[in-house]
Amino acid sequence: MSVPEGRGGAEPAGLVSRGIAALLDILVLALTGVSVQLGAGCARLLVAGPPFRMPALDGRIAGVIGWTFAVCYFGGAWAMTGQSVGGRLMGIRVGDRAGHRLGLPRALLRAALSVTFPLGLLWIPFSRRRAAVPDLVVAAAVRYDGP
Repeated sequence: MSVPEGRGGAEPAGLVSRGIAALLDILVLALTGVSVQLGAGCARLLVAGPPFRMPALDGRIAGVIGWTFAVCYFGGAWAMTGQSVGGRLMGIRVGDRAGHRLGLPRALLRAALSVTFPLGLLWIPFSRRRAAVPDLVVAAAVRYDGP
């Protein structure tokens, strides 16, 4: 499915829509993480035998893995279609200011900033363009997906 190009006239998405999309994406990431841990626990059970135990990672290692996975999830989604799962459900799309897709480097930078500084969303109500801090850094825009 191709992404519509040149959607510069669509209305910018607001804080509530973007916040709900982010919460939905956090749920997707959390369920994926739990599924991976359950799979690893099942693999351990098959190899080592009972009892079933979930793998335990050091908190720093788990944090780095989680951060990396989240950046890849968001960056890949925004570069390919402009929409993460939460964005698709909320009807919003990430692109450049002209409405075109972000390239992979800009999408990954935006994702890294968004995951590292999620409170950057709080700039949206103060911005004329409803831009969060990561949007300002990479010259991106989040708009409602038009008909």
